[in-house]
Amino acid sequence: MTSSDATNMPASEPTAPPQEELRPTYSLGQITRYALYLGTFGFGGPVALVGYMHRDLVERRKWITEADYKEGLTLSQIMPGPLAAQLAIYLGYVHYGLIGATLVGAAFVLPSFVMVVALGWAYKLYGGLPWMQAVFYGVGGCVIGIIALSAVKLTQKTIAKSALLWGIYLVSAAATIITESESIWLFLGAGTLVWLVRTPPRFLRFGSTAAGILPLGMSLPGVPEADYKTLGQILLFFTKAGAFVFGSGLAIVPFLYSGVVKEYDWLNDQEFLDAVAVAMVTPGPVVITVGFIGFLVGGFSGATLAAVGTFLPCYLLTVIPAPYFKKHGKRPGIIAFVDGVTAAAVGAIAGAVVVLGRRTILEDWAPDVFKLAVLLATIVVLWKFKKIPEPILVAVAAAAGLIVYPLMH
Repeated sequence: MTSSDATNMPASEPTAPPQEELRPTYSLGQITRYALYLGTFGFGGPVALVGYMHRDLVERRKWITEADYKEGLTLSQIMPGPLAAQLAIYLGYVHYGLIGATLVGAAFVLPSFVMVVALGWAYKLYGGLPWMQAVFYGVGGCVIGIIALSAVKLTQKTIAKSALLWGIYLVSAAATIITESESIWLFLGAGTLVWLVRTPPRFLRFGSTAAGILPLGMSLPGVPEADYKTLGQILLFFTKAGAFVFGSGLAIVPFLYSGVVKEYDWLNDQEFLDAVAVAMVTPGPVVITVGFIGFLVGGFSGATLAAVGTFLPCYLLTVIPAPYFKKHGKRPGIIAFVDGVTAAAVGAIAGAVVVLGRRTILEDWAPDVFKLAVLLATIVVLWKFKKIPEPILVAVAAAAGLIVYPLMH
């Protein structure tokens, strides 16, 4: 085009991208099947799962843009409930609205729910899961290795060359390591700080521009159902857990312990630890441990009510504000806020890797040689052979744990 042609172009000609670019490049069935796959084979807990979603949906398939992913991660961090499940729900919402959010969320949670109910049934019938310790002994180091690499890749992709964002990232990571918890106020403060630093005039001028249920009554052989009073208590308690606990799926564990063991005396300490172990060695969100706990307390009805109580609030607290995020998310002030929260969130994820690694690898401040070897081997294999599926490594580590654990204990 010549300079005269450019000069003669109408000033009113739109510059927005063509509509074709705004259409999804994938079907609702495809993203639902992906969520089903991730819920079935996605090991490693919330830190790894959010990393898998970024790798698979943003980097490899390019179904979701970096901006939409950041918005979803931000919303998941500032709202209560399990991080990975909320992010999956939001990513389902991006192009397919409520139906997408509902199908993707259900597909993501359902496989691990079925698994923990099956394990709960075996646990009740056979008086515990003695093999679980051996499996978790092998899987622990492998999972930490997977999580660590996911955190590194997420950091590289989401933290720009900004001293401010790196400062927030490091402060958030340090706070998570020191306190062993995640703070909603730190996330909100980080977003507000970046908003004020990057767009102070706009912020001051515009002010506050923010703007599949399973059937109850089903029972499994050998497992009695709870009475209606207990089922009501289960629903109320787990709804509170889903509605008021912030942070990743691991953040809900202390809240569950205080209620399940201390307040209601539904489980003893060993049973509760077994429930957490089941969640760690099964794929999908760690918070699915609520299904195992609910099953031990109230059979299949208890498991269903515990899962519904935990995940329904996070579903509602994702899809209700989602339209406002989509509508206002491209404004400079909102982008700055999202960048700040994202930096703090990724920093918290990196800090969580250190906390989990310390708890998993160290025993009385001395490293467990076998777990450390598994961790390093996992990192090396994934680094050198990028196409090896993580579930294969988890299965190998579990088999090694079954062999080594009896020898060392």
